Amino acid sequence: MSELSINTTQNVKINFIAASVGERLGAFFIDLFIIICYITALSIILFDWLQLDRLMVNLDGWSRGAIFLLLYSPVIVYSLVLESVFEGQSLGKKLLKIKVVKIDGYQAGFGDYLIRWFFRVIDFFTFFGLPGLISVITSQKSQRLGDMAAGTAVITLKNRINISHTILEEIGEAYVPTYPLVIKLSDNDMRIIKETYQKAAAKNDHEVLYKLVAKIESVTGIKNQSGNNIDFIRIILKDYNFYTQNM
Repeated sequence: MSELSINTTQNVKINFIAASVGERLGAFFIDLFIIICYITALSIILFDWLQLDRLMVNLDGWSRGAIFLLLYSPVIVYSLVLESVFEGQSLGKKLLKIKVVKIDGYQAGFGDYLIRWFFRVIDFFTFFGLPGLISVITSQKSQRLGDMAAGTAVITLKNRINISHTILEEIGEAYVPTYPLVIKLSDNDMRIIKETYQKAAAKNDHEVLYKLVAKIESVTGIKNQSGNNIDFIRIILKDYNFYTQNM
């Protein structure tokens, strides 16, 4: 598996592991199974139970085609809709914990998913999917043709390695940040802040904590209104984690 390096708009470098061919194929076949189940269930309901073919016997070809297109449209737009709704994941990708991301550090948008969706015809349904398979295997960032056109890549979330594992702290999905100006700090600043904070807190060195807070305030313009230096630094660490992961 190849490693992808993404530089965010705050010049923070984040490393990801590209999803393997096996993971991508697994997600594809899971999605394909879901689609086949939908088609099978729909066919049973419409033709065996409701006898739709008899009801449409008097309709012209265009009308019958329009009805079938409407009924089976979820199959056509399955990946486009789910990746747009779930931010880069279809049901298959969710189960295998892989995700589509932009390689420039931004969140992929509908336009990116649309480009990938258009290229599915070439990647998956031309020569039994060989173009997509070959491009994933041979490309430096494990991209299929649709990924190359959209500027995206598929990463695994199982072994993701990013800055939060080394210099930041874990935050929950419901976390609400307090200090937007924390983005004035750099990755190296946060490393120094965390290392200094941990050493000072372990030794109960309030003088170092006071100086550290004063330095943060002078660089960012943030004011510690709580008066508790330890809580203030903890919030700074979490806020930086929040903003660098959600930009």
